[in-house]
Amino acid sequence: MIAHLLRVDWRTCALIFACYLVWASGLYLYHSPLWWAALPVMAIATAFHTSLQHETIHGHPTSSPVLNEALVFLPLVMVFPYRRYKALHLQHHRDEHLTDPYEDPESYFWPEQDVTTMPRWVKLVFAANNCLIGRLVLGPALSIIGFAKTEMRRLIANEPHVRMSWLLHVLGLLPVFAILWAANMPLWVYLIGVVYPAISFTSLRSFAEHQAAEHVGARTAVVEAHPFFGLLYLNNNLHIVHHASPATPWHQIPALYRERRAQYLAANENTLFSGYFDILLRFGFRTKQPVAHPIMHRISASADSNKNHKSG
Repeated sequence: MIAHLLRVDWRTCALIFACYLVWASGLYLYHSPLWWAALPVMAIATAFHTSLQHETIHGHPTSSPVLNEALVFLPLVMVFPYRRYKALHLQHHRDEHLTDPYEDPESYFWPEQDVTTMPRWVKLVFAANNCLIGRLVLGPALSIIGFAKTEMRRLIANEPHVRMSWLLHVLGLLPVFAILWAANMPLWVYLIGVVYPAISFTSLRSFAEHQAAEHVGARTAVVEAHPFFGLLYLNNNLHIVHHASPATPWHQIPALYRERRAQYLAANENTLFSGYFDILLRFGFRTKQPVAHPIMHRISASADSNKNHKSG
């Protein structure tokens, strides 16, 4: 009866099950002769879980938002509540505002007037964060700090749905804490060895996804990545396809890209990378774009309330 009422993508359901299985296998490895593989395995599984959460935000694997949320409810990455991620990410999908430091909550740019008042060392930190190596090393810390600061303001202001999102997040953390305790894995080991690298993996994906450009289409890139990264990111590396068709499930994106590759590359002014090694060679130690947004220069009276810099 339920199968007739629900649209279910069993491939994605299978990946969710496999993700939890791989994550749990890391806990077993932690106390085995292969202990050295435990944290990398769990970090990759945790990063993959964020990709699966992204898939559920866009309406997969079922037609029920409640069931989709339940399937990825356990907060393996710990620091970002699912419902806050969902609300901010859907705001990010207003493509006309992509990279806008006020309107795009996933923008890594800062308004020019904010940059001019920053201490020099802060500017240097954010400049380093705009290099790939800096994004992988510093990016997770800056994301956590920036997100915590803006969320604290939202909690104090009692913005709609924010407190409930955090309450549900805390409830989801309880079984994760219990599992780690039962597996005798210290929380600090999990945070440093699993959570931080997992956010680095997602930072690798997001580093090249967007750029400042006058034309909206040119703000979204394509990375023709190795199949490993294609699976890890559920083909979100073909990012312009996702922004053009956000409801398209992950397993249909490559075919859609192959079919319309010329049109996509024309739309984004050939913003194309041949893989993540290509990005490393270009921007490993060189800033991809400046800290201040190079195009959108304006002062907003409501800047503080609109801005949600995950980068700090």
